[in-house]
Amino acid sequence: MNKRRNRRMRGGFTMIELMAVLIIMGLLFAVVAQNFMGQTDKARVITTKATLKSIHSAVRRFKMDTGRYPTEEEGLMVLIEAPLDVDMWEPYLDITELPLDGWDQELIYQEYPESGKPFVIISQGADKEEGGEGYDLDLYSTDR
Repeated sequence: MNKRRNRRMRGGFTMIELMAVLIIMGLLFAVVAQNFMGQTDKARVITTKATLKSIHSAVRRFKMDTGRYPTEEEGLMVLIEAPLDVDMWEPYLDITELPLDGWDQELIYQEYPESGKPFVIISQGADKEEGGEGYDLDLYSTDR
């Protein structure tokens, strides 16, 4: 009787035990992956908001120095390249190319948007389209 019991114990894992372990590992991987992806998207939003605020401040300094806001045709390039009609100009951003949002898309500059503000800088979010919800939501430099 003892020999029979020892032989059964040496048999290793059953198929059910292996399946249970694989299912548990799969569920753990899914939870970890979901948490990691959420943090990545959250970091992109935080980075984009900081970029929008920085550029918004640069546009306001441009206005104080030149007496006008950039036109939509000029866009944000006037912050790194001097426009022809401005005498007192300085680089307002210490970079050679305009920064992108957290999803590697160009920021949009609008003069006199519907909000009644003199200008706004927009990131279209993760979906790269107007509107959206969650991480697809558009981010505005005028948001608090």
